[in-house]
Amino acid sequence: MTDLTHLTAAELAAAVAGGEASAVEVAQAHLDRIAAVDDRVHAFLEIDTDGALSAAKAVDAKRAAGEQLSSLAGVPLAMKDVVVTKGLPTTAGSKILKGWVPPYDATIARRIKDAGIVMLGKTNMDEFAMGSSTENSAYGPTHNPWDLSRVPGGSGGGSAAAVAAYEAPLAIGTDTGGSIRQPAAVTGTVGAKPTYGGVSRYGLIALASSLDQAGPCARTVLDAALLHEVIGGHDPCDSTSIAEPMPPVVAAAREGARADLKGTRIGVVRELGGEGYQPGVLAAFEAAVETLRGLGAEIVEVSCPHFQYALAAYYLILPSECSSNLARFDSVRYGLRVGDDGVNSLEDVMSLTREAGFGAEVKRRIIIGTYALSSGYYEAYYGQAQKVRTLISRDFAAAFEQADVLVSPSSPFVAFGIGERIDDPMAMYVNDLCTLPASLAGTPGISVPCGLAQSPTHPPLPVGLQIMAPALADDRCYRVGAAFEATVERIAPPAEVLA
Repeated sequence: MTDLTHLTAAELAAAVAGGEASAVEVAQAHLDRIAAVDDRVHAFLEIDTDGALSAAKAVDAKRAAGEQLSSLAGVPLAMKDVVVTKGLPTTAGSKILKGWVPPYDATIARRIKDAGIVMLGKTNMDEFAMGSSTENSAYGPTHNPWDLSRVPGGSGGGSAAAVAAYEAPLAIGTDTGGSIRQPAAVTGTVGAKPTYGGVSRYGLIALASSLDQAGPCARTVLDAALLHEVIGGHDPCDSTSIAEPMPPVVAAAREGARADLKGTRIGVVRELGGEGYQPGVLAAFEAAVETLRGLGAEIVEVSCPHFQYALAAYYLILPSECSSNLARFDSVRYGLRVGDDGVNSLEDVMSLTREAGFGAEVKRRIIIGTYALSSGYYEAYYGQAQKVRTLISRDFAAAFEQADVLVSPSSPFVAFGIGERIDDPMAMYVNDLCTLPASLAGTPGISVPCGLAQSPTHPPLPVGLQIMAPALADDRCYRVGAAFEATVERIAPPAEVLA
């Protein structure tokens, strides 16, 4: 049999169900792969060897007993460390939660376990999901499997890198402003942001409550759809969860694989391209649009004039909400506690703990958000940003009257060098330029590899095609993504990088 770590999740599930490989063999192969390469990639913060093998044995026992297995039973998965997981340290990439072991599972963690998916461990991330490169992790950066001197995107760079490096066929990410789609783009993987409320947020360590959304990372569109089907659906524990049937994402991915888009209208967003985008990215995107045209799709240009304000609006809304959410890390209830010597006051202990526990980017955003929410400034900043958010949603509504889905590059840039932008917050923030509008509007989007950007200044590096659909029409993203995927050559990191 082919190296188990290079099979897709769908192929692994079929191999386990058919008795061609045991779940234990599959889990062990991926644990061995992690042991071989993760000292260079640093995708994982915590490896749960005993838990993974125990879960795999349970799947094998069910199969031996003739029990019905789920669509992904026995398939390994890497979990972003922002998802609360019972019995495993959950840090959100921060010192302030170092060593914290949750007493309960997030809804998506529970659904994954119930489906017999084998959780390998927790992946590295920007602290509290604040960043676009995974350099803001308190535990060191993750490295891109395409070029270990470059970033894997962020905040979910650990999840994307684990998938790209064949350490796991599936991963969970969270997307606040692009933290699933942008890492997928720069690592050559597939990453989907579901409709806001389509996947439960119960048990996600909150950054910005009106934006955070968990979703699947994988190497194929079908694999992402299969994982989306497992984790999606209404959850009464989450007040923002949508009480509507799940979109038929798996059926859409299978239909899309037939590579026929006749009758589908695809809108190219005028504002998400042009000046400021790397030439290699634009060339790959333009080739992808021509591929979609060749599949029978009707290509139209649409204008979304308020998308140009998405970056400014996002960096007022997100800091404001994170300022509120992170107030819970007060040194009293859980996590790090510094200066509790019987002499310092509660206020002093709180201040010392936050000074020691929060990184520079977290402090920056808390300060910005606290200022934006302060008396006399709330309406001028947070209130105005929310009005812009409404205008962006209206732009989407108007665009979707002309097109069934919208497309753009997933990121204006390919993966940049580690350390290249860490001291320039504005240069870092523009990495999310393409993904922010869908996050602000709560609409679904997926990033699918669309080739390599060629340049004399860097080796060939992945580019992502972003496909966006109306709310609760996630299936359109999967159908178009699968159709595109079926007609292009699959890309993979050079084997010599992790030889």
